[in-house]
Amino acid sequence: MDDENPSILVIDDEARSVEALERILEEDFDVKTATSIARAEEILETEYVQILLCDQCMPDMTGVEFLQKARTQWPDLVRIIISGYTDAEDIIRGINEAGIYQYVTKPWQPESLLLTLKNAARLYDLQRNNELLAIELKMSSNRAESVMTTRRQELKESYSYDDGIVRSEKSPMNEICAKLAQLAPYDVYVLITGESGTGKELAARSLHYNSLRWNKPFVVENCGALPDELLESELFGHKRGAFTGAVEDHIGLFERANGGTIFLDEIGEVSPAFQVKLLRVLQEGEIRPVGSSKTRTVDVRVIAATNKDLETEVRAGRFRQDLYYRLAGVTIHLPPLRERKEDVVPIAEILYQRAQKSLQKNVGALEAETIECLKNYHWPGNVRELMNEIQHMVVMAPENAELTANLLSPRILRAAPPEDDGVLEAFASLDGTLKDRIEALEARIIKETLIRHRWNKSQAARELGLSRVGLRSKLERYSLDKIESLPETDQTITKVVKKEG
Repeated sequence: MDDENPSILVIDDEARSVEALERILEEDFDVKTATSIARAEEILETEYVQILLCDQCMPDMTGVEFLQKARTQWPDLVRIIISGYTDAEDIIRGINEAGIYQYVTKPWQPESLLLTLKNAARLYDLQRNNELLAIELKMSSNRAESVMTTRRQELKESYSYDDGIVRSEKSPMNEICAKLAQLAPYDVYVLITGESGTGKELAARSLHYNSLRWNKPFVVENCGALPDELLESELFGHKRGAFTGAVEDHIGLFERANGGTIFLDEIGEVSPAFQVKLLRVLQEGEIRPVGSSKTRTVDVRVIAATNKDLETEVRAGRFRQDLYYRLAGVTIHLPPLRERKEDVVPIAEILYQRAQKSLQKNVGALEAETIECLKNYHWPGNVRELMNEIQHMVVMAPENAELTANLLSPRILRAAPPEDDGVLEAFASLDGTLKDRIEALEARIIKETLIRHRWNKSQAARELGLSRVGLRSKLERYSLDKIESLPETDQTITKVVKKEG
């Protein structure tokens, strides 16, 4: 059989007709021929055939009768009949009983016949692919379940004890992580508070994957991102036709998370009207999809998070007191990154490794001066801001080059290190004279310029329009000469410090 061309069996008791068809088809098909039904059956028993092209007027039986028989024995074949008669009854019977793909009338046109047969070959391929897909889908349900179980197990292991929260050995997060581990096995409501970017979702995941629900779904919804109508549909589901655009039934996240955990982020942003609906779900353990008159019972652990002070919101009447006490079974506060400076270095290293992998770019390690700048900055955007900064550095760095301080954003370069912070802040004091404040600004500009030029005084002096002597005088005046050298032990980061479980 020709590996490239589809295989066709031509059946006609007239030798001339067979030869004519073979001449036309041999360039595009692997042609097999038979002048009797018996010979056709022999070929079908022993050889690979995709298309049957049979004449209606055969001596032993009609073409339709043979194709009907072939349909039972070789159902995958695409069956086509050729006939000089156009009796409507024959055509209908052929389509209904023999499953004929096409009825070709004599005299046939070569171009038209070729097009019909090529389409028949495509149909055969589609049928086979569809069968393979059906088999694959049957097999994939067990495979998908196995893959899902394996991935959930990997997630559970990655969140065990350390909860996947990167931190230093003496981090303020150690106590919080211990509390998370203690709470995880119990189905109590947990409210996680903290500024945006402090890792509230990470803490929620650690609670889930260390709980008895770890092998069930964990779903997330940002409650501040949607209006009430869409949020209700997203959480509780809706019936088809419940509102404009609801063209089919939608299963809500509470139902999807049944048996597992749902994380409601930015819970402080929901309206008082929606708070009532949410409270009922939490109290009754039942949801009612939008547009439905029936309720559904769900078994879900709820973890909520907010960057607001909900007690203040309750006193101001913007948040329901009963909902607050329902959600805040246990409250965990995550400190901002500026209050856990010792964690900046290990977090930066992990983010640097992840950035290399996601961006598929190899760069060198973080230089010591870069590390110092990262540690000195106050990170108002917390870990999320640090992640963005590391990604920016990896993108901008030359291939295989170390991440130097000149790759940092200007706001981070301007941050004062601990050893000269007092000096520079004194110059920037609100009680200072105009001269003092100008000098403070000058000191910051000089420091930033030196870092960008990697402490090359000649280049920095040239950019600032100073002589080397003039620059040296200013360095001594602002005590910046004392921070030029960094300890050799801090030249690169080679290890991430994490608390052992």
